[in-house]
Amino acid sequence: MNRTAFVATAIAIGLAATPLFAQEPSAPPPNVVMILSDDQAWTDYGFMGHEGIETPNLDRLAKESLTFTRGYVPYSLCRPSLATIITGLYPRQHGIVGNDPPRDAFYTIDGSGQATPVDYLRVREEYLNLHIDRLQTLPDLLKPKGYVSFQSGKWWEGSYQRGGFDEGMTHGDMTRGGRHGDVGLKIGRSTMQPVFDFLDRASENDKPFFLWYAPMLPHTPHDPGPQLLKKYRAKAPTPAIAKYWAMCERFDRSVGKLLGALEERGLAENTLVVYVTDNGWINDPNASQYAPKSKKSQYDGGLRTPIMLRWPGKIEPRMNETDLASSIDLAPTILRAAGLEPTPEMEGIDLTDRSAVEARQQIFGDIFEHDIVAMDDPAASLRWRWTIEGNWKLIVPNAERLPGDPVELYDLSADPHEENNVAAAHPERVAELRKKLDAWWTP
Repeated sequence: MNRTAFVATAIAIGLAATPLFAQEPSAPPPNVVMILSDDQAWTDYGFMGHEGIETPNLDRLAKESLTFTRGYVPYSLCRPSLATIITGLYPRQHGIVGNDPPRDAFYTIDGSGQATPVDYLRVREEYLNLHIDRLQTLPDLLKPKGYVSFQSGKWWEGSYQRGGFDEGMTHGDMTRGGRHGDVGLKIGRSTMQPVFDFLDRASENDKPFFLWYAPMLPHTPHDPGPQLLKKYRAKAPTPAIAKYWAMCERFDRSVGKLLGALEERGLAENTLVVYVTDNGWINDPNASQYAPKSKKSQYDGGLRTPIMLRWPGKIEPRMNETDLASSIDLAPTILRAAGLEPTPEMEGIDLTDRSAVEARQQIFGDIFEHDIVAMDDPAASLRWRWTIEGNWKLIVPNAERLPGDPVELYDLSADPHEENNVAAAHPERVAELRKKLDAWWTP
């Protein structure tokens, strides 16, 4: 049954989908604070059961939120993942499928086969023109409701203005280090003041606001400082793991400062706080780098993340350990909370709509090359597509780019770390999931 038919049927039998909050028509729209972790595993929080890492502020946020422990991002790489969160579109839709423009585009080949370098800055600008400049972002979509917006932290798409933000920290000038955040990357590491100042301005002007808080934490460099490092050296198995664990707490402390600032200014009551990580991370035991089956991979180590939604008095706090959620759902959820409709291109659901969450059967995603292969053809970069239905996860390689790679099937309830590929034992299950995956997107 398609979504339109489902809603019509639900209304007819008196079970129309309703959100978990009941906002009065005359009530002001909520402020929105988007908190984004960077390179953190879904297991690496106190509330997710980690026995070494201490995250008291995120634990409290999880307790006060509608928290989905089975949350996912469609793609386990930061730039495409962040583009999905800010647009509500899959990478194949927004076109930002890698961190850097095509390497082949950096050269022209003359008739004799001689390669001539092309200006990287020009190629990057062309890519921004093709993609972010044509997209509607959450700041753009929230403007009709009077929202003002602020960008801080990780941001790949040029200046903050190119993302529709009214204010921000990132200038995006490549000649001054503007690849993925530049000045914005100071947030959470060396200062919180630009965010505090924005909260003060928005509050004074009595404007609803959208805040993008994306500190590059616990992302490398893993430099937690001597006190935190000493604390975790005493309980981590290796020095490299100790640095990463300490960075997770460093990130948690920055979240505590942000949430405290909302409370101190009397803003917490009517603020929707949204939490997600851009992609997962498994730390190499012996170096500050990611291990296999995490970042950039098709596995849950790179894709899974807790997703939290806190809006006091409007969203009922609940730990949802069963239903599937995706970062593709965040834009529709935020827009509905603000009294706006998602765009027709958005395929996500409103995560506060319990009937929609419970009716969902499946989530999808796709993994591409780190360096974009073609400027305007997402399929050219594709490595894997994946889908989860219930506890079954299917991974299908792109045979053109990965000849000989197997189709993979995992029972996540019995094998959460995807160590036992059971595709050969369940051919009917593979065929059924493959059919649904192809219906979602066949490149």
